[in-house]
Amino acid sequence: MQRGALLDAARSLLSEGGTEALTFPALAERTGLARSSVYEYFRSRAAVVEELCAVDFPVWAAEVEAAMARAAAPERKVEAYVRKQLELVGDRRHRAVVAISASELDAGAREKIRAAHGGLIAMIVEALADLGHAEPRLAAMLLQGSVDAAVRRIELGAAEEPDVVADTAVAMILRGVRG
Repeated sequence: MQRGALLDAARSLLSEGGTEALTFPALAERTGLARSSVYEYFRSRAAVVEELCAVDFPVWAAEVEAAMARAAAPERKVEAYVRKQLELVGDRRHRAVVAISASELDAGAREKIRAAHGGLIAMIVEALADLGHAEPRLAAMLLQGSVDAAVRRIELGAAEEPDVVADTAVAMILRGVRG
């Protein structure tokens, strides 16, 4: 239970203040534990980050996968893939993962994030192959780059409403830049 409380506090700190806010004293204060007790659960800030990735990214990926499973046609699967990721931008787990990604991480944490993103990209390869892409894996990586750009636009609180960003991203991804 304490480990879960520490991870929840870490999510909140990352969401509210970015990586600078994720400190052991702040975790201790949020959970009511002594700072030395935090070290009993995590050896370093990187260890907290790695566990957040290990716990949160699969949940997020499962939500994307479930949205895709509800779609029948390959085009609708692509749309579900994009829309679900953009919908999750407001989720605290997502904000924490984004804050983590922007931070200076050790090689182990970076590799875990890379592997998680690779799993996300793998979800869309089959739908892109079904749409006739000669290079579906490359297309998936480029598609994810577009999703990542839309995520950043939403996170910045751009002038456009999140739904407008999502609609534009889906239209561009499905129809190309011709509009």
